[in-house]
Amino acid sequence: MASTANFRNGMVLEIDGVLWTITYFQHVKPGKGGAFVRTKLKNVLTGAVVDRTFRAGERVTSVRLERRPVNYSYTDGEFYHFMDQETYDLIPIGGEMLGRSQLRYLKENMECQGLVHDGNVISVELPDFVELEVTDTDPGFRGDTAQGATKPATLETGAVVQVPLFIEVGDRLRIDRREDKYLTRVTG
Repeated sequence: MASTANFRNGMVLEIDGVLWTITYFQHVKPGKGGAFVRTKLKNVLTGAVVDRTFRAGERVTSVRLERRPVNYSYTDGEFYHFMDQETYDLIPIGGEMLGRSQLRYLKENMECQGLVHDGNVISVELPDFVELEVTDTDPGFRGDTAQGATKPATLETGAVVQVPLFIEVGDRLRIDRREDKYLTRVTG
């Protein structure tokens, strides 16, 4: 059990049998009435975000999730199969549980983090930064040197990100998948 005084970003709570991650919290002390804590909670399994208010000092059930390395193996159209690197078990995870934003950057043999609750992997998180190859983009022309000019590029997983004009087909890029943002070109 934990109290609202222990809240921190990333903390996992169990509310009515559902696991929620705190993504934002704010202690509020109004001039009139009791203090309270305003939070944004993200469902660990579905990714749904809700706003919830707790009374100051209210007791909640805190849950500790472990992280375990898993590798993406394949998809059968309905489920995405990950291999647990400790037990070598195949873990099927539904596409809606992974979320569309993560699926755009998922490729075979990618090492991810499995979230473990009660000994079972319940969800998978991709790395924040991924390296992918450009499969399609318009050519950059000499003289196109406008400050900060960008063009769309399609990556090997099908994701489309905005990149600088000098990027060409075949370049490997480091992408921040949380913001769909180009970071740098990877050499070697």
